[in-house]
Order: sequence, then C-alpha cells, then structure tokens
Amino acid sequence: MNYTSVSHPQLGKGATAFLAKDLRMLIDGKWVAAKSGKTIDVEDPATQQIIASVPAGSAADIDAAVRAARLAFDKGPWSRISPADRSRLIWKLADLLETHADEFAELETIDNGKPVVNARRGDVQGAIDVFRYMAGWPTRLTGETVPVSSAGNWHVYTTREPVGVVGQIIPWNFPLMMAAWKLAPALAAGCTIVLKPAEQTPLTALRFGEIIQEAGFPDGVVNIVTGYGEEAGAALAEHPDVDKIAFTGSTAVGKRIVKAAASNLKRVSLELGGKSPAIVFPDADLEHAIAGTADAIFYNMGQCCTAGSRLFAHASVFDRIVEGVVEKASRLKLGHGLDTSVNMGPLVSQKQWDRVTGYIESGRTEGAQVLTGGTSTDKSGYFVEPTVLVTTRGDMKVVREEIFGPVVCVQRFDSDELDSVARFANDTDYGLAASIWTRDLRTAHTLARKIRAGTVCINTHNYVDPALPFGGFKQSGWGREMGKEAVEHYTETKAVAACL
Repeated sequence: MNYTSVSHPQLGKGATAFLAKDLRMLIDGKWVAAKSGKTIDVEDPATQQIIASVPAGSAADIDAAVRAARLAFDKGPWSRISPADRSRLIWKLADLLETHADEFAELETIDNGKPVVNARRGDVQGAIDVFRYMAGWPTRLTGETVPVSSAGNWHVYTTREPVGVVGQIIPWNFPLMMAAWKLAPALAAGCTIVLKPAEQTPLTALRFGEIIQEAGFPDGVVNIVTGYGEEAGAALAEHPDVDKIAFTGSTAVGKRIVKAAASNLKRVSLELGGKSPAIVFPDADLEHAIAGTADAIFYNMGQCCTAGSRLFAHASVFDRIVEGVVEKASRLKLGHGLDTSVNMGPLVSQKQWDRVTGYIESGRTEGAQVLTGGTSTDKSGYFVEPTVLVTTRGDMKVVREEIFGPVVCVQRFDSDELDSVARFANDTDYGLAASIWTRDLRTAHTLARKIRAGTVCINTHNYVDPALPFGGFKQSGWGREMGKEAVEHYTETKAVAACL
C-alpha cells in the first residue's frame, strides 16, 4: 500500500489565515465564545495534530442562538423580504463559495481527511450546485385553489409558509455538503436556522458563516453553534422554541432525536444509516461494474451512508468481480489528502478507527476471509487499508451492521429469480440506497421496483443531484433531502376558506 505524508505548509493562504484566527460561533450576527469558556480541539486526522480550537457550545449557547433565530423570523427583516430577494441572497452564497472554493476544499481535507481533489470536485462543487438549485425555489413555493363541494359560495385556497425556527445537525463525513443540503432549502422556504456542525469537523461551517455575513443575510437568520452532540445537539433537539429539527447521522442518534422532539412535537426529518446492496448480474459490463462497486465502498474512505458495503455477485461472475475489486483496492494510494496524488485519506477520528478495525476483527472471528487490507498502516493518522471480505454470511455483524469504513462484504448468489434477489437485498434494517449492475433493462427496472430503498441506481452507485430527492426507507430515516420535497419539508400548508 502506498503512503505519502504532506505537511500543513501546503495549505493556501486563505485556509492558513482562517486557521490562525480565534475561531468563534456565529450567534445573532456576532462571533462569540461559548458562555462556559470551554473549547474543543480540532484534529487533522492524517497527522493527529491539533490544528485549531472552537467553542464548546452548550445549552446556554443554543438558547441564545434559538432566541436570535426566533426574533429574526418573527420580527426581523427576513420575514418581510421578497422571494426574489431571498433567491438573490442564496445565489450569492453559491458565488462566494465558488470564489473561495479552493480554500473550502483545503479546510475540508485537513478537518475530515478526505483527498483535496475529491473535496474540490465533489463536496465544494456539490454545495455550490445545491445553493444554485435551491435559489430558484423561493419564487415557486405556491399554493393552489381548491374546488370544494360544500353548499354556498366559497373561495378556498392553500399557501405554503415557512415552518419557522429550524435546528439542523450535520455529520462529519461530508461537512460542507451536508450544511448546504440543510441550509439551502430552509433558506429558500424562508426559515431561520441554528446549525450545529459535528464536533470533529466544524471548520467549513464556521468559514461558511463568514460568507453568509458577506452575502448580506440579516443577523440571526443563520446561527452556527459548535459543540458536542450530547450537549449542544441534545439541547437543540429538545428546545421548545425550535419548530423543526433536521438531522443527518447515525440511526441510533436519530432515534434519540425523535424522543427529544416529542417535547413540543416539532417537525422532524432524519437522514440516517445504510447497509446498501450492490448487485452484479452475469450480463453486466464487468469492468464497469468492478470500477463502480469498488468506488461505491472505498469513496470517502467508506464513510458514506450510501456506501455499497454489501456486494452481491452472481456465481458465474463472482471470481472476476472479487479479483477486480481486490485489484482496485490494492492500487489505492493512502496518504494526507492535501497530496493531490492521494485517492484515500484517513478515517475521521480515533473513535472511528477503533470502530472500523473492531468490525474487521469481528468478521475474522466469525469466519470471514480477508482477501486484501484488514489492517491499519504504520503511519501516524487514522488510516485503515481498503478491505475486502469473502465467505461472509447474512448473520454476521459485518454484514448486518453499518461499519462506515472501507470494508466490503462480498457474497455470491446463483438465483436468476428476481424475487429471490430482492429478498436478500432487502434483508437489512436499512433502506437508503442500492445499485443494480446489468445490461438488461427489464431486469434493472423490475428489480428496482422490488428493492425497498430511497435511491436505486442502475449501473452506477452513490448518484446524487440537487433536483433528485434523497432519503431512505425503514431505519434509514424520515423525509427527503434535495429536490422539491426538501423545500416542502421546511414549510407548513395553510388552508384558507372564505365564504363569499
């Protein structure tokens, strides 16, 4: 396995200047420390070096941010701004993000570990695209007139109105992109926001707060509170003056969010875990399928909720698929993401390293064979080699539970009967994504109907687009990100009936 080390001096001037700042939280247009005075160290996961510190916000800071968001929603200029002006502000965010794209990519890399090339092309560009797409929605959130059958002369219509103050909690695997997925539709709908980034990866959220101010958003419309999930996150989910909570993260934490939201029956949307199947049929373009299924699990170090962690290959092509994925894994270059030749960085933290390596050991104990990978590197940083497991069974922990790392369990199937294929694909508590690899359109679309997942891809995996709703079935969550559905999640429908 190749490894290369890169020092922090390779950061550009913008990222270097940002890291040199006294980083604070954005509440009501002001940059403030935590009321407790406590801070959280931010670590470069490729070197285990501390690169910054941010405030450790708690319930008191969340309360201040919610009060600012409530004032901005109820009495501030945000409630009176025109839809067209809202669109222009959101579009300006995209422009500013594009202007500073390289800086954001570098910050994302040094904070999360991902290769800077992926951060620039995927995360930052994806965020830009989401803001530009959502900038079109403020002028299109229309109601409708309703023909009613009651006696009398009636004029009945509906309107869509912003839900109010929104709490948004984002994860560490795609920090900037997840912030965009949450912020853009909420702003388009006219909501005000308290955003809590993951404590492991707060940097791009805070930098984004600066361009929110530069774009000219009124104070209090977007507030950013850094802190631990069990303190700041829990306080946000429980707060009685938050009208909606939007969360992306693990299914276990999502269940706690639901319980906390019951305090005032706030609206809830959840994008949670996955254990996504990738199914390769004998007639697939095998070279394309090998490249696609390898990318499905190894992209972003496997730290994707949609990761194709269960790879099912037909018995007639099983050996070729396994050989190809193993070869792809062995050619990946591990190292610091600021090196543009690197295509796999470290895991995000010691906790995540412990989790992933623990699952690999569990697989070995239960009888899985490790064909490649299965160990960490001997370098500093939280690196785990891309790992391919075979002789796995459906009752193993590595097959049933979300690992969230570069570990794929490959299983063979020999049935051509699609109901049978659908049964093993659906044999999971999750239902976020799936992919089908075949040249046969009948097979592809028939099986797509049978798989219980929010996104089913054909001859690709991990496909997203700002216009396409994204979310899951079963324990993969409630609601949808992106598309029209995402904006509507941040609105309430009001019915008006006038007797004429």
